Amino acid sequence: MTQPILSLSATELEQWLADHDAPAYRRRQIWGWLGRGATTFDAMRELPKSLRVALDADFRATSLRSIAVSEADGGRTTKTLFELDGGHSVEAVVMRYADRSTLCISSQAGCPIGCPFCATGKFPFGRNLKAHEIVEQAVDAERVLAAEGRRLSHIVFMGMGEPMANYRAVIDSVRMLADPEMLGISPRRIVVSTSGLIPRITQLGDEKLPVTLAISLHAARDELRDVLVPINRKYPVNDLVEAAQAYGARTGRRVSYEWVMLAGVNDTERDARELGGLLKRKLAHVNLIPFNPVEDTPYHAPDRKAIRAFKEMVEAQGLNVTVRDTRGREADAACGQLHERVMKNKLAVS
Repeated sequence: MTQPILSLSATELEQWLADHDAPAYRRRQIWGWLGRGATTFDAMRELPKSLRVALDADFRATSLRSIAVSEADGGRTTKTLFELDGGHSVEAVVMRYADRSTLCISSQAGCPIGCPFCATGKFPFGRNLKAHEIVEQAVDAERVLAAEGRRLSHIVFMGMGEPMANYRAVIDSVRMLADPEMLGISPRRIVVSTSGLIPRITQLGDEKLPVTLAISLHAARDELRDVLVPINRKYPVNDLVEAAQAYGARTGRRVSYEWVMLAGVNDTERDARELGGLLKRKLAHVNLIPFNPVEDTPYHAPDRKAIRAFKEMVEAQGLNVTVRDTRGREADAACGQLHERVMKNKLAVS
């Protein structure tokens, strides 16, 4: 099997071109075509025929293989399940809005964190994605959107996996995504989420990449967060918020705190009061996320009235709060759900 071309660094690809008597500027043309969604080297019409043939002999345009697609919201939400080299699979979700197109991207096949309300953690952890496999998800999204006359404008690392547990590949992929010769997506339009790996949050502050940091919070007291986000037992919530706010202070970027709303679990007046106390007078934004139902879990989404009441209680304590637009329930859009459905079907057949 040939090597995915995006697994080469710019320097490596330019060296390959030199070895094939091609000028270095051809690398920028190749990246440009890939960034525009080219799926074959023959489609790269600026390149000489002989170079296209040589590229096709040595490389693949992508290592991802689409094995399932589901749509929702009248086609505004599309989830694709990709098979990776080696057989693992990951999801990517494209969400179309009036003013932007956002990709929810995966960084691991599965997730080692084990949050009990998340479908991704219900299957054994597979492996970390390589940087090029992360970028290829975005390249595919750009291809799909370009056919609709749209452009990929925003990326959120909120798909399968814990991005900070695959730190180097995630950072390398962000730099490639931001490269104007590839997709040219500003880091300010990229969100990197974490369940709370404090050393990596600190390291992220040293990267000089002004990405938005999102903390998967879900509870404001250790007793509850130990259950909902098990890594809290190693990195307690107060230490986590301190590290996140240090990142915000260093970068000037407001930190987003994600709160999946679970009926009767974290949507009470006590939870709102604790959340307000935890983030009071901090450069923070609270993003409330109505729970997308996941089979074989005891959790349920609160009704709209309960969500609105919780939002108002948190806002009354001086915090900025939004409720995320719930997308793609019929598209298995909650993290890991399309993967779960396909894997169950495979097991049933076998």
